[in-house]
Amino acid sequence: MEKVRSCMAAGPCRFHVVVPATDPPGAMQTEARAHRDAQTRLDAALARFREAGAEVTGRIGDARPMEAIRDVLLHDSFDEILLSTLPPGPSAWIRQDLPHRVRKAFDLPVTHLIAKREALPA
Repeated sequence: MEKVRSCMAAGPCRFHVVVPATDPPGAMQTEARAHRDAQTRLDAALARFREAGAEVTGRIGDARPMEAIRDVLLHDSFDEILLSTLPPGPSAWIRQDLPHRVRKAFDLPVTHLIAKREALPA
């Protein structure tokens, strides 16, 4: 949220959050379950952005993050991509070199943000 606040302090802006409908590692899930889990993450993200006073929209994207980004860029234009991943170790996206691949594939500045992993409820 630091980066979001920084963008807002620099001038008017809006955000669009895309949550890929991915399966957690080692989980046996259905597409419907992956979509429900992504919706939960999207709802939480939208609430955080709005609590910070940000103008934000969002959607669930393709399970493949590169395709999720590509799909959104087909329908709207943006000044920057904020790519949030888990920290190295738990992040499959970092192991797949996603930040570098996104920078290479899209003609936009990319800021890689490393999220803090939140404890799951017992």
